Amino acid sequence: MTQATRRQFVASGLAASAVATLPGRRANAALANDEINVGFISCGGRSNELMGYFEKVPGVNIAGLCDPDQTRLDRTSKRFPKAQTWKDLRDLIASDSIDAVVVATCNHWHCLATIWAMEAGKDVYVEKPLSHSQWEGRQTVAAARKYDRICQVGTQQRSDPMQAEIQKYLHDDKALGAIQAVRVNRYGLRGSIGRRTEPLQIDKSVAYDLWLGPAQDEPIFRNNLQYDWHWDWNTGSGEMGNWGVHVLDDVRNNVFQDRVALPKQILGGGGRVVLGDAGQTPNVHFAYFDTGSIPVVIGLSNLPKEPGVKKSPEHPGPGSGYVVYCEGGRLEGQRGRAQAFDADGKKLASFKGSGGNVLHQANFIDAVRAHDRSLLNTEVAVGNDSTGWCNLANIAFRAGRPYSPQDAASVELPQWNTLIGEMDQHLKSHDLSLDNSAIQMSHLLTLDEKTEQFVGDDADAANAFLKRKYREGYEVPTIQA
Repeated sequence: MTQATRRQFVASGLAASAVATLPGRRANAALANDEINVGFISCGGRSNELMGYFEKVPGVNIAGLCDPDQTRLDRTSKRFPKAQTWKDLRDLIASDSIDAVVVATCNHWHCLATIWAMEAGKDVYVEKPLSHSQWEGRQTVAAARKYDRICQVGTQQRSDPMQAEIQKYLHDDKALGAIQAVRVNRYGLRGSIGRRTEPLQIDKSVAYDLWLGPAQDEPIFRNNLQYDWHWDWNTGSGEMGNWGVHVLDDVRNNVFQDRVALPKQILGGGGRVVLGDAGQTPNVHFAYFDTGSIPVVIGLSNLPKEPGVKKSPEHPGPGSGYVVYCEGGRLEGQRGRAQAFDADGKKLASFKGSGGNVLHQANFIDAVRAHDRSLLNTEVAVGNDSTGWCNLANIAFRAGRPYSPQDAASVELPQWNTLIGEMDQHLKSHDLSLDNSAIQMSHLLTLDEKTEQFVGDDADAANAFLKRKYREGYEVPTIQA
């Protein structure tokens, strides 16, 4: 298939209407009993993990592999020698041999790859975060509706039965009384990605135009092309979009039961400090979310407690999890487990879970067989909202200005005051402080619930980050559902 033909296939708008007549394309009724052929877009680390989980789901065949990096493609094809291989995702998407697609690419490809696949009649499992910008996430939800496709986002903890137990404990039993506030954490060490004096030379095994896709063709000054794209705004979403989406999704699920889609206001700040590397995304990040009901704060750091120590700074609750503060105590939750304590710190209950892997992939396959999106535990609209909290936290940082104690004091919440104090002490252990020029923070930004645009003070600066500029030929389309 030539490049022009691929683009015509995707851009024509005929793909969805042609699904029923595509030769070899099986109807949903047949899928209810047949083996489902799954194609993977990306053969990186996370994608290989997902292949292992999907392998364990009965009736699933790993039928297709795709990666613009020939080395990774060759390595994974040895694991699945019967699978067809492609370098160009458009060829996999166009293949009649593939029933469902798994998108586990760099973040900047998630939405376009998902939209193209759904337009071609495929159901899609897309890794978190759903989107690289809030606007493209909304287009992906619209595409799922327009093309009537099943689309699951990879926040696998949603499929852990423990989550329902926590919700019952907090909301039905009201075991800890009224919920007052939530603290979210992501503390995990990450080292330098390096800073080159000359741009990185891309290996000839990589079809770099395909790797870039929607992203801009900019020189790369980090040491490695793969994985460390997370810390470059052109391709990644930082730690907030990497791990933050998991813990914030837990809060949306267990605390708000998805009744709060996006926060009404947000204040956030941070910086990329200490490492002096080529990374752009903050390795110290903090934000406050005004939900209109229960306030939420999040603290994030990839730095050690102090130089030379392989330990994160002290903080309340799990390193990657959340604390629900209630009138009668608190609940501390994280992947695979949770504990509840009374106001005096006495343990009241423990919860044990699986983390959701395999169950989440099986949930997707069940929904594909039934062609029923209501079965999904993280249907694309749900995943879009959870990703949105991360996108907004990143926008608050990027639209920020030098840190101001007065701006921080505009939020009157004990958990926020505690977090700001912790961050200041954390930075001081590295001979920095919040008033260092490397730390920036937004004013309290206001989001219009209907338009999902910022309004009021600093709206223009924040709105500039709601949609990215796309390279020609890789534009995320505007979708009318």
